[in-house]
Amino acid sequence: MKQSSVANISENEYSELLKTAVTQIESGRNSIALQINTAANSTYWNLGKLLHDRQIEGGYGSNVINRLSVDLKSVFPDMGLSPRNLWNMKLFYERYADSDKKLLQTVAVLQWGHNLLLINKKLSDDETYYYALECVSKGWNRDMLLNAIKMDSYALNKNAVRDNNFTVTLPDDQAMRANEILKDSYNLGFLGLTKPVAELELEKRLIEKIKHFMLELGKGFAFIGNQYRLEYNGKEYFVDMLFSNRKLNCLVAIDLKIGEFKSEYVGKMNMYLSLLDKLEKEERENQSIGIILCAEKDHLDVEIALQDINKPIAVSDYELFVPRKELQTLIIEELKEHKHEQD
Repeated sequence: MKQSSVANISENEYSELLKTAVTQIESGRNSIALQINTAANSTYWNLGKLLHDRQIEGGYGSNVINRLSVDLKSVFPDMGLSPRNLWNMKLFYERYADSDKKLLQTVAVLQWGHNLLLINKKLSDDETYYYALECVSKGWNRDMLLNAIKMDSYALNKNAVRDNNFTVTLPDDQAMRANEILKDSYNLGFLGLTKPVAELELEKRLIEKIKHFMLELGKGFAFIGNQYRLEYNGKEYFVDMLFSNRKLNCLVAIDLKIGEFKSEYVGKMNMYLSLLDKLEKEERENQSIGIILCAEKDHLDVEIALQDINKPIAVSDYELFVPRKELQTLIIEELKEHKHEQD
């Protein structure tokens, strides 16, 4: 009965059937590299889970794996089912079986070699997520991934979380430049402060040493004024410090706070930026950027405060004393300079 049914299929119908079957198989294989939600049903994930559930371990397990490899390769010769790869599949499952969905979805789209490298480096979930995300967004090959891990790129960028909304309020190229130029933390050790000061006193000291502060701010800054007056609808507003930046081609307003960050500071800065764009910004200039400079900040508080703000605002903290590492470097450089002068 079955044979006669097959015989009744025309050559074209069979070709279409074969083509569809091949497409389905290829689609199933590609899903391994696309997402681990479906990779829960994918070959490598399921094989790894199977070996884990059957508690296949070293010793006796080596014979089982070797035999399984031979038998599977006879059926699927192009799937890379070597004994070593079967062990890797088990390792793959065990590594991510208890990980959160975000990590699973990210490692899912990596090439198999990338995943093996990440697993063998025994990284934490946070580290793995960082490197996997970088691979996906930047198209890193395996060598680039290896070099990034050796450089400890995760640690270098761990504290580089930006407390600003530049990526959603500025064009991509300007957001990138703003993140490169504007810092997330500023060192005001050059002020020589040894006790708490009021905001106006802090501002006064900054103005007195404006050259140093501009260097600390970054490249391309020009000082316009402090307590910069804006008048609108019969009311006066004063921006603590106002700069322009050649590279960003915009005005940069700074609001100084001696205490920790508060959400209401964002609304005030948002108003300043609206007034600057309306009253001061030239036609050729980009929209103004605001920096709220606080003694302390909490990333989650900043994130929620900036959530629905459409003006580009950054919240940065500052240090009143030179950090020990920088102080040591400064002393070493001074000693070298003094020795050079003596010679």
